[in-house]
Amino acid sequence: MNIAILQHMAHEGPGSIADWASARGHTQRIHHFYQNEMPPEPSEFDLLVVLGGDMSVHDQAVHPWLAPERDLIKASLDAGKPVVGICLGAQQIALALGAAVYPNNQREVGFWPIRKAADALPLPDELTVLHWHGDTFDLPADARLFASSEGCRNQMFLAADGLALGLQCHIETTAEMVEDFCREDAAYLIPPAGQGRWMQDAARMRAETAAYPAMRDALFALLDAFNA
Repeated sequence: MNIAILQHMAHEGPGSIADWASARGHTQRIHHFYQNEMPPEPSEFDLLVVLGGDMSVHDQAVHPWLAPERDLIKASLDAGKPVVGICLGAQQIALALGAAVYPNNQREVGFWPIRKAADALPLPDELTVLHWHGDTFDLPADARLFASSEGCRNQMFLAADGLALGLQCHIETTAEMVEDFCREDAAYLIPPAGQGRWMQDAARMRAETAAYPAMRDALFALLDAFNA
Protein backbone atom coordinates (compact mmCIF):
# COMPACT_ATOMS: atom_id res chain seq x y z
CA MET A 1 0.00 0.00 0.00
CA ASN A 2 1.22 3.51 -0.86
CA ILE A 3 0.68 6.04 1.92
CA ALA A 4 0.79 9.82 1.47
CA ILE A 5 1.45 11.74 4.68
CA LEU A 6 0.73 15.48 4.86
CA GLN A 7 3.02 17.18 7.40
CA HIS A 8 2.39 20.78 8.47
CA MET A 9 5.26 21.58 10.85
CA ALA A 10 8.90 20.51 10.96
CA HIS A 11 8.63 19.15 14.53
CA GLU A 12 5.30 17.33 14.09
CA GLY A 13 5.99 14.22 12.04
CA PRO A 14 4.15 10.91 11.75
CA GLY A 15 5.70 9.30 14.84
CA SER A 16 4.43 5.76 15.37
CA ILE A 17 2.36 5.93 12.17
CA ALA A 18 5.62 5.66 10.25
CA ASP A 19 6.62 2.68 12.43
CA TRP A 20 3.30 0.98 11.66
CA ALA A 21 3.71 1.58 7.93
CA SER A 22 7.25 0.16 7.95
CA ALA A 23 6.24 -2.85 10.05
CA ARG A 24 3.43 -3.67 7.61
CA GLY A 25 5.63 -3.27 4.53
CA HIS A 26 3.84 -0.19 3.21
CA THR A 27 5.46 2.55 1.13
CA GLN A 28 5.20 6.01 2.63
CA ARG A 29 5.97 9.48 1.34
CA ILE A 30 5.82 12.61 3.49
CA HIS A 31 4.68 15.83 1.81
CA HIS A 32 6.08 18.82 3.73
CA PHE A 33 3.45 21.53 3.39
CA TYR A 34 5.47 23.92 5.57
CA GLN A 35 8.13 23.80 2.83
CA ASN A 36 5.54 24.62 0.15
CA GLU A 37 5.64 21.17 -1.41
CA MET A 38 2.88 20.34 -3.85
CA PRO A 39 0.14 18.02 -2.58
CA PRO A 40 -0.25 14.57 -4.12
CA GLU A 41 -3.09 13.46 -6.36
CA PRO A 42 -5.51 10.76 -5.12
CA SER A 43 -4.26 8.48 -7.87
CA GLU A 44 -0.79 8.50 -6.27
CA PHE A 45 -1.73 6.84 -2.96
CA ASP A 46 -3.92 4.21 -1.34
CA LEU A 47 -4.15 5.90 2.08
CA LEU A 48 -3.95 9.59 2.98
CA VAL A 49 -2.71 10.61 6.46
CA VAL A 50 -3.17 14.24 7.55
CA LEU A 51 -1.06 15.21 10.56
CA GLY A 52 -1.45 17.93 13.18
CA GLY A 53 -0.14 21.46 13.54
CA ASP A 54 -0.49 24.54 15.71
CA MET A 55 -2.61 26.40 13.17
CA SER A 56 -6.40 26.58 13.03
CA VAL A 57 -8.39 25.23 10.10
CA HIS A 58 -9.59 28.82 9.70
CA ASP A 59 -6.09 30.32 9.27
CA GLN A 60 -6.37 30.40 5.49
CA ALA A 61 -4.81 33.87 5.21
CA VAL A 62 -1.61 32.67 6.90
CA HIS A 63 -1.63 29.10 5.57
CA PRO A 64 -3.14 29.13 2.07
CA TRP A 65 -2.76 25.36 1.70
CA LEU A 66 -5.55 24.68 4.22
CA ALA A 67 -8.46 24.90 1.76
CA PRO A 68 -6.70 22.89 -0.98
CA GLU A 69 -5.90 20.24 1.62
CA ARG A 70 -9.59 19.95 2.45
CA ASP A 71 -10.31 19.66 -1.26
CA LEU A 72 -7.79 16.80 -1.42
CA ILE A 73 -9.44 15.09 1.56
CA LYS A 74 -12.84 15.32 -0.10
CA ALA A 75 -11.50 14.17 -3.48
CA SER A 76 -9.76 11.21 -1.81
CA LEU A 77 -12.93 10.13 -0.04
CA ASP A 78 -14.96 10.58 -3.24
CA ALA A 79 -12.44 8.31 -4.98
CA GLY A 80 -12.86 5.65 -2.29
CA LYS A 81 -9.47 6.30 -0.69
CA PRO A 82 -9.34 6.09 3.13
CA VAL A 83 -8.16 9.15 5.06
CA VAL A 84 -6.74 9.33 8.60
CA GLY A 85 -6.58 12.71 10.35
CA ILE A 86 -4.66 13.51 13.53
CA CYS A 87 -5.64 16.60 15.59
CA LEU A 88 -5.62 19.36 12.92
CA GLY A 89 -6.08 16.56 10.40
CA ALA A 90 -9.24 15.37 12.16
CA GLN A 91 -10.54 18.95 12.21
CA GLN A 92 -9.78 19.24 8.48
CA ILE A 93 -11.77 16.05 7.82
CA ALA A 94 -14.69 17.36 9.87
CA LEU A 95 -14.73 20.70 8.04
CA ALA A 96 -14.32 19.02 4.63
CA LEU A 97 -17.41 16.93 5.43
CA GLY A 98 -19.50 19.96 6.37
CA ALA A 99 -19.13 20.00 10.17
CA ALA A 100 -18.20 23.08 12.20
CA VAL A 101 -14.77 23.55 13.83
CA TYR A 102 -14.49 26.00 16.73
CA PRO A 103 -12.67 26.62 20.05
CA ASN A 104 -13.25 24.02 22.75
CA ASN A 105 -14.40 25.37 26.10
CA GLN A 106 -11.10 24.21 27.61
CA ARG A 107 -7.63 23.86 26.14
CA GLU A 108 -6.60 20.19 26.49
CA VAL A 109 -2.86 19.61 26.81
CA GLY A 110 -1.07 16.67 28.41
CA PHE A 111 -1.61 13.00 29.09
CA TRP A 112 -5.28 12.39 29.84
CA PRO A 113 -7.44 9.29 29.38
CA ILE A 114 -9.89 8.74 26.57
CA ARG A 115 -12.73 6.27 27.02
CA LYS A 116 -14.32 4.05 24.44
CA ALA A 117 -17.82 5.21 23.50
CA ALA A 118 -18.60 2.50 20.91
CA ASP A 119 -17.04 -0.57 19.31
CA ALA A 120 -16.48 0.94 15.87
CA LEU A 121 -12.76 0.01 15.96
CA PRO A 122 -10.59 -1.90 18.46
CA LEU A 123 -9.70 0.27 21.43
CA PRO A 124 -9.20 -0.39 25.16
CA ASP A 125 -12.03 0.77 27.40
CA GLU A 126 -9.68 3.46 28.70
CA LEU A 127 -6.38 4.65 27.26
CA THR A 128 -4.09 7.48 28.36
CA VAL A 129 -2.94 9.50 25.35
CA LEU A 130 -1.36 12.86 24.61
CA HIS A 131 -3.61 15.84 23.91
CA TRP A 132 -2.44 19.17 22.49
CA HIS A 133 -5.32 21.26 21.16
CA GLY A 134 -7.64 24.16 21.81
CA ASP A 135 -10.20 23.58 19.05
CA THR A 136 -12.84 20.92 18.62
CA PHE A 137 -15.50 20.10 16.03
CA ASP A 138 -19.01 18.86 15.51
CA LEU A 139 -19.27 15.36 14.11
CA PRO A 140 -19.98 15.04 10.38
CA ALA A 141 -23.52 13.97 9.54
CA ASP A 142 -22.86 10.23 9.21
CA ALA A 143 -20.07 9.98 11.80
CA ARG A 144 -19.84 7.36 14.53
CA LEU A 145 -18.13 8.54 17.70
CA PHE A 146 -16.04 5.84 19.36
CA ALA A 147 -13.90 7.65 21.95
CA SER A 148 -14.27 10.68 24.22
CA SER A 149 -12.41 12.43 27.02
CA GLU A 150 -13.63 14.53 29.91
CA GLY A 151 -11.94 17.60 28.45
CA CYS A 152 -13.23 17.17 24.90
CA ARG A 153 -16.08 14.91 23.80
CA ASN A 154 -15.23 14.24 20.15
CA GLN A 155 -11.91 12.38 20.27
CA MET A 156 -12.22 9.58 17.69
CA PHE A 157 -14.74 9.10 14.93
CA LEU A 158 -15.44 7.25 11.71
CA ALA A 159 -17.23 9.06 8.88
CA ALA A 160 -17.79 8.97 5.11
CA ASP A 161 -19.13 5.41 5.17
CA GLY A 162 -16.11 4.30 7.21
CA LEU A 163 -13.48 5.82 4.90
CA ALA A 164 -12.52 8.71 7.21
CA LEU A 165 -10.88 8.16 10.60
CA GLY A 166 -10.49 11.27 12.75
CA LEU A 167 -8.36 11.27 15.90
CA GLN A 168 -8.38 14.52 17.87
CA CYS A 169 -5.80 13.18 20.31
CA HIS A 170 -2.15 12.46 19.53
CA ILE A 171 -2.00 8.69 19.83
CA GLU A 172 0.95 8.66 17.40
CA THR A 173 3.41 10.56 19.57
CA THR A 174 6.74 9.33 20.88
CA ALA A 175 8.73 10.69 23.80
CA GLU A 176 10.99 12.50 21.33
CA MET A 177 7.98 14.20 19.75
CA VAL A 178 6.64 15.33 23.12
CA GLU A 179 10.04 16.85 23.90
CA ASP A 180 9.86 18.72 20.58
CA PHE A 181 6.31 19.90 21.30
CA CYS A 182 7.31 21.22 24.72
CA ARG A 183 10.32 23.04 23.29
CA GLU A 184 8.90 24.39 20.02
CA ASP A 185 5.44 25.28 21.32
CA ALA A 186 6.30 26.32 24.88
CA ALA A 187 4.06 29.40 24.76
CA TYR A 188 1.02 27.15 24.31
CA LEU A 189 1.64 25.67 27.76
CA ILE A 190 0.65 28.95 29.44
CA PRO A 191 -3.03 28.45 30.32
CA PRO A 192 -5.48 31.11 29.16
CA ALA A 193 -7.56 32.61 31.95
CA GLY A 194 -9.87 29.97 33.37
CA GLN A 195 -8.51 27.19 31.14
CA GLY A 196 -5.97 25.31 33.21
CA ARG A 197 -8.09 22.35 34.27
CA TRP A 198 -6.99 20.04 31.46
CA MET A 199 -3.44 21.36 31.02
CA GLN A 200 -0.19 19.81 32.24
CA ASP A 201 3.15 21.57 32.32
CA ALA A 202 6.23 20.50 30.40
CA ALA A 203 7.85 18.82 33.40
CA ARG A 204 4.83 16.57 33.90
CA MET A 205 4.69 15.59 30.24
CA ARG A 206 8.43 14.97 30.03
CA ALA A 207 8.17 12.67 33.04
CA GLU A 208 5.60 10.41 31.32
CA THR A 209 6.86 6.96 30.37
CA ALA A 210 4.03 4.48 30.87
CA ALA A 211 1.66 5.80 28.18
CA TYR A 212 3.81 5.22 25.11
CA PRO A 213 3.73 1.40 24.72
CA ALA A 214 -0.06 1.30 25.16
CA MET A 215 -0.53 4.22 22.73
CA ARG A 216 1.61 2.47 20.14
CA ASP A 217 -0.23 -0.85 20.52
CA ALA A 218 -3.60 0.89 20.25
CA LEU A 219 -2.51 2.84 17.17
CA PHE A 220 -1.30 -0.32 15.42
CA ALA A 221 -4.59 -2.09 16.22
CA LEU A 222 -6.67 0.88 15.01
CA LEU A 223 -4.77 1.21 11.73
CA ASP A 224 -4.80 -2.54 11.10
CA ALA A 225 -8.57 -2.65 11.54
CA PHE A 226 -9.19 0.56 9.59
CA ASN A 227 -7.18 -0.71 6.62
CA ALA A 228 -8.37 -4.32 6.74
